[in-house]
Amino acid sequence: MADALAPVPGGSAGDKPELDAGQLFSYGLFGLPLSLVALPIYVFVPKFYSDSFGLSLEIIGIILLAVRLLDAVSDPLFGWWVDHGRRSEGARWLRGYRRFVVFSLPLLAVGYVALFQPPMGRGAASIWASVWLAAALIVVYAGFSLANIAYYSWGADLSDVANERTRITSVREGCGLLGVLVAAAVPQVLGMDALSGLFVFTLLATGLLLLFRAPHPPLGRKLVFAEGIGLFSTFRVPLANRRFVSLLVIFLANGIASAIPATLVLFYIRDVLELENRDALLLGVYFLAAACSMPLWVLAAGRFGLARAWLFGMIFSVVVFVWVYFLVAGDLIPFAAICVVSGMAIGGDLALPPAILAGVIAEAGHRGVREGAYFGLWSLATKLNLALAAGISLPLLGALGYDPSHLTAKGTNALSFGYALVPCALKLGAALLLWRSPFIRQVA
Repeated sequence: MADALAPVPGGSAGDKPELDAGQLFSYGLFGLPLSLVALPIYVFVPKFYSDSFGLSLEIIGIILLAVRLLDAVSDPLFGWWVDHGRRSEGARWLRGYRRFVVFSLPLLAVGYVALFQPPMGRGAASIWASVWLAAALIVVYAGFSLANIAYYSWGADLSDVANERTRITSVREGCGLLGVLVAAAVPQVLGMDALSGLFVFTLLATGLLLLFRAPHPPLGRKLVFAEGIGLFSTFRVPLANRRFVSLLVIFLANGIASAIPATLVLFYIRDVLELENRDALLLGVYFLAAACSMPLWVLAAGRFGLARAWLFGMIFSVVVFVWVYFLVAGDLIPFAAICVVSGMAIGGDLALPPAILAGVIAEAGHRGVREGAYFGLWSLATKLNLALAAGISLPLLGALGYDPSHLTAKGTNALSFGYALVPCALKLGAALLLWRSPFIRQVA
């Protein structure tokens, strides 16, 4: 146990530190319960609160949007807190990034259970149901943001060797994808109560592994006054880093391209392919392929470099996904095949950019100092991807004639166009930005 609490020394290409499988999974498994937060909220909350309390979808949508905006704005604040608060004194197991994981655990557990097991009986007044929904979302999102920023910063600070960073992010994202599969399957088989119980159990079990068995980086030096200790000066430093801004722009462009199909996939499966009863199977195939692809991306990054491997993944994804535009009703096998291959490609989008970001932080001399600031902004960009995807795709489809309540040939063609071709065009734009960036010239 004492060894697990010892810091992990930094390394170099000539003295390559490598975490063993036990250390990697002690760190990476915490990604599983974190992934159980996002999917149920967006997929199950609207139906649950509509069926149980009669809340209109408009009211639920407004609450989700308002709380999500508050959540996004809070990310940089949490990042600043992680950077400055992790150097505070305390019990050995409560120092560094660990303290923020500990703070987040009760927020996540209480907020999640409150969200899906409200104390009001069915048919309770809608005003109280609305207030409870908003309050539970605020609590669970606060816990998620704090845990996520501390957790990602922790991973970025474990090594300054490119291939080692890729191993760390790949294990973390692979465990997260397994969590997505669990979140999709358990409610269908055992119900939401079982998912809440499983969430609390896995949160505590993997949280204890993270706290007591995962390697922890050294606390690092304290910020000096000249570097800036205020809130705004903290974020001025990452935003003055041209390499970070360049990577953030590429990440945003590519993220919007990936988020548009995620926003429209259920509409596409139902209205174009007419395979609504196969949606869970197809999504499961997609996420399972992404999880299984992680070792391949580690090998590719080690052989060709992080940015070149990511560029290949983008282009490969476009070459495969563009064929979705030509599918018609009943094309289950062709779409399943595309789900497998494009799922493998999306694994690169999940594993490689955070590893590149960790390198940017290290190259700027900010490793062990400003990870929270960088990942606070990164988390904000991740949430903007989803918001911008909905803001681009849904109005565009409406303008092109798609109406899910009144299907026409023109409307379904517009849906195919928005689901397949628009994301491919955006991803090609992101690939061009990456190809012209300084990252592509780096082997590591």
